[in-house]
Amino acid sequence: MNEPHKIEIEEIDAAPPPPPRARVDREPDYLDGFLAKKPEPVPAGEPGGEIYDAVIAALKEIYDPEIPVNIYDLGLIYGVDVTGDGHVAVTMTLTTPHCPVAESMPGEVEMQVSTVPGVGVAEVNLVWDPPWDPQKMSDEAKLELGML
Repeated sequence: MNEPHKIEIEEIDAAPPPPPRARVDREPDYLDGFLAKKPEPVPAGEPGGEIYDAVIAALKEIYDPEIPVNIYDLGLIYGVDVTGDGHVAVTMTLTTPHCPVAESMPGEVEMQVSTVPGVGVAEVNLVWDPPWDPQKMSDEAKLELGML
């Protein structure tokens, strides 16, 4: 008669080891240098510099008497230039040439900016071109005035 066939089964204790990983030599890319750089300090007179930021904070303390928003967020400040020796020049406008504070506001801005530590001389240049319009306001000012 036929004899049954014997099948031998080999037991496997664990999964086979993974194949060896390929070694890849790579050239350094631009991110290596970029990620290794540390931020450089910003000069005091540049945006993000200590004196510049303090001047902006001082400008945010001055409010238009007819509008409950500070003159910076209102968009009346067109520029702030700070030199290395502490000379600050603020270029600004008013909402209209017939503004009731047209004579007093530049003096108030000059006085407030001159109190900032590190400022030697404060100068305000009042300009009418380009004329101010509500689009120059920050989103915070528009929200405060119910325009958003």
